[in-house]
Amino acid sequence: MDKKSITGLILIAGILIIFAMFGPKPEKAEESDENQTEETTDDQEEVDSDNQEELAQNDNFNLVPKLNEDGDQIIDSVLGAAYTDTITNLDTFIVINSSTNEETMTAPEDIVEEEDEEPAGLDYTETVTRLENDLLIVDFTNVGGQIKNVFFKEYVTYEDYVAEKANPLQLFDSSSTYGLIYPSGSKIINTDKLNFKLVSQSESEITFESNRKGKTVGFTYKLKKGKYDIDYNVYFKGFSDADVAATMFESDFKLLATEKHFPTEQRNSVIFWQYEEDSYDYIHMEDEYDLEENIEWIAFRQSFFTAILSNKTGFSPKNSVVEIMDLADEDQTKYTKRFKSHVNLGATNATNTVELNWYLGPVDYDILASYDSGIEDVVELGPGLFRWINKYFMHPLFSGILGLGVGVGLAILLLTIVVKLILSPVNYKMYKSSAMMKVLKPEIEKITEKFPKKEDAMKKQQATMALYRETGVSPLAGCVPMLIQMPILFAIFRLFPASIELRQKGFLWAEDLSSYDSPIQLGFEIPFYGAHVSIFTLLMAITTLVYTHYNSSNMQQPTQAGMPNMKYIMYFFPFMMIFFFNSYSSGLSFYYFISTLMTIGIMFAIKKFFIDEEKLLAKIEEKKTNPKKKGKSKFQERLAEAQRIQQEKQKNRKK
Repeated sequence: MDKKSITGLILIAGILIIFAMFGPKPEKAEESDENQTEETTDDQEEVDSDNQEELAQNDNFNLVPKLNEDGDQIIDSVLGAAYTDTITNLDTFIVINSSTNEETMTAPEDIVEEEDEEPAGLDYTETVTRLENDLLIVDFTNVGGQIKNVFFKEYVTYEDYVAEKANPLQLFDSSSTYGLIYPSGSKIINTDKLNFKLVSQSESEITFESNRKGKTVGFTYKLKKGKYDIDYNVYFKGFSDADVAATMFESDFKLLATEKHFPTEQRNSVIFWQYEEDSYDYIHMEDEYDLEENIEWIAFRQSFFTAILSNKTGFSPKNSVVEIMDLADEDQTKYTKRFKSHVNLGATNATNTVELNWYLGPVDYDILASYDSGIEDVVELGPGLFRWINKYFMHPLFSGILGLGVGVGLAILLLTIVVKLILSPVNYKMYKSSAMMKVLKPEIEKITEKFPKKEDAMKKQQATMALYRETGVSPLAGCVPMLIQMPILFAIFRLFPASIELRQKGFLWAEDLSSYDSPIQLGFEIPFYGAHVSIFTLLMAITTLVYTHYNSSNMQQPTQAGMPNMKYIMYFFPFMMIFFFNSYSSGLSFYYFISTLMTIGIMFAIKKFFIDEEKLLAKIEEKKTNPKKKGKSKFQERLAEAQRIQQEKQKNRKK
């Protein structure tokens, strides 16, 4: 460590010590919870009557003391959970005596807060109503008039899958809530806890209404046969246009963990939204984002299942925010992430029904695309060119092979064969270029020996380019085929982990191709690797190592000091793949293994049946002896001009 670093550390330590000695001290609380607990004894049976009277008369809370069997007040330092952030330092159990569920606004001085006209004693119990179709089971609750639980009949969690249980998969539970927020005088009303009345119900449709001070909010839900979406219509009675225009939709969702590898599922959990201009955006980390334009839908997604709320007329960006928040400690492994939204409903006319729609179902590209609303964008097919390749080529091809009735493992094998056959001309060009470079390698080494000095680098480059020109060999001929293949390799990297077709489909020793295969359990954790061994990942790494060794003989060694040796870097890559892919989709590792294995086989076949290196060498020697006169290409002309300028600069430096 140098002197500057030591000096810097000493200065930082000094600043911290001075701050600790003279910095601001935290204020001491008037009474800690611990002191309050000590002051509460078994013989304390009297309560401050003034506090009780004030509490009972307070319209904002409308609470009354809780009594025991003898009619005495139950004394403790605990308050109802719903109001612990609002009232402190009370020693009486209290209960809610009214169904009032309001958040008091911070009213300006010129606004007089109106009295609550709702009568006390509106205690209500929760009533759950179940509707279902051939795909969904949906529980509706009168508390907030919302969906409480949703189950998918055709899917199960990973735990139930390995245990061979047929319990329908649950997307979210009662910890997830949503509702409308609207102004009422000087107060803001949130419907997610209001008591809604069940107005009508049929086999596939249900309607709830909540009435407060002459303002009625109604929710109508309608299930459809063979569909994962639910029509969700909102209507208003007794509202002004201004009230409706200020109405917000607010949700707080925690999607349940359902897959094998929780870190992957958590990493894939995101909030998506689509703007009316047909562009989409998303956040996947703990963050808050202000929406900037009208949006058509918002999606709360984990790996393979999602809840998407669409608005036929679009949500307004005014005061609209989406957010990913921290999960509580007890929820860290039960839920993937916590998603919150606070978006403007986009309504302007109090007499119009706001037509919303919930899609509660799998992240299946074909199912989502059938709605023709752009919600298929939530499927992670990759950005830009990679998404285009997957959307118009790889996914339709894979789906077509699966449509033949073959298993998923065999479909991946057939897909690999088809892709390799399509790219075989490219592979031939690439191998031919590699073989020609291999033949020329001795000649290139002679040029390197002829110009060993650093100042002769330009002459060596000119001699090398002259050799290429005389023999008709292009060093870039092998790069172009590689550039053609790379987008497909990267597209596959995004396709298989996002394909629900692989979910819970076994092949050989892999029980679930959408997640890692783990036939060998180590019993201990290796940093950055895991506690299991993925066989498909090992096979993929081995074949990649063989392919690298096969091609390494054609790689030129660096001739300048400080230049990295690409040969060793390429050998390091298969080793890194073992760590990176060990917890990745086994279907993807299987594809890369088969693809690399077939590439090696194709290379050997081309060498044996299509390219004779001795004849190729003789052909190159003939071109060197009798070179054809032809003009230089524009690239060669620019290169020659650059070389000429460089030589002149070197001559001027010597002078």
